[in-house]
Amino acid sequence: MSRLKIGVIGCGSIARLRHLPEYAANKKVEIVAVCDIVENRATETAEIYNAKAYTNYEELLADSSIDAISVCLPNYLHAAVSIAASNAGMHVLCEKPMATSREEAQQMIEAASVANKKLMIGHNQRFVSSHEKARQLIANGELGKIYSFRTAFGHPGPEAWSIDGRNSWFFNKEQAFIGAMGDLGVHKTDLMRYLLGEEFVEVAGFVETNAKENTDIDDNAVCILKSESGIIGTLAASWAYTAQSDNSTIIYGEKAILRLEDDPQYSLIVHYTNGEVVKYELGAIQSNEEGGQHTSHVIDHFVSAIINDTDVLVSGEEGMKSLEVVLAALKSHQNKTIEKV
Repeated sequence: MSRLKIGVIGCGSIARLRHLPEYAANKKVEIVAVCDIVENRATETAEIYNAKAYTNYEELLADSSIDAISVCLPNYLHAAVSIAASNAGMHVLCEKPMATSREEAQQMIEAASVANKKLMIGHNQRFVSSHEKARQLIANGELGKIYSFRTAFGHPGPEAWSIDGRNSWFFNKEQAFIGAMGDLGVHKTDLMRYLLGEEFVEVAGFVETNAKENTDIDDNAVCILKSESGIIGTLAASWAYTAQSDNSTIIYGEKAILRLEDDPQYSLIVHYTNGEVVKYELGAIQSNEEGGQHTSHVIDHFVSAIINDTDVLVSGEEGMKSLEVVLAALKSHQNKTIEKV
């Protein structure tokens, strides 16, 4: 089989750290096109990967030889570009959050379905080794009944790694729509849905702007989530963890407590109620802050799903369900109510 022809739309940090190098490392694909409205960014990237440079995504999508694209753009453009790509007959890998509303997400799903093409959302937390192992332990009944959890994703802010620094679209509400909750919180709503194997039904959210100056985008959020079976827990998403990032999750069960990404050496520690402690050294979680040195596995999974015509792990439907929890948290904060998802 000839190699898949790939286009990447948006040549900012997530494309440079994740999508482009991971596509380049996959022998089953060829990066043929890149696009960015900043012309020199597009041309420089194109030179690195021996691809064609575009400054208009519609012109890139007019190339019918392209099999699939990555959408690495500001949040407000995710839906329009993804839909256009599906309509052009291309498979789509879209960065998170997949859209700025449920309606947009639904339109993305429908466009991919009509075109009979893959739509995958880049929730890379599902592919982390410790998370995969934790899901397995929970599904196998190792923890018994799950009572509660707490999960956090925080770092000093996107200015530390975004290609445009403090001038990044992340701080522009019209382009980002949502700040830390869209950047980090949606990763954790997706992760907890995946780990627990059930949906969240109620959300209470406190979503604030209290760490960054001269912006109206949220940078600090804490939410309380309740699942179908009555599991309750907290989710924190923050750009205010100034000295050290946190990407940890703790799950409290009847028979054991799981500590995920909470220890510098052991990515998963299981504390059983009988006193036994099992430590798993499963490798470090990937991080953009360290220059993307660990693969996210997202690209390889997307490519494999296309080549083998298998289902993607994070479908449009899955991405929408994770987005809906975030949207409910926003509504909760605005209305000062507990919101149903």
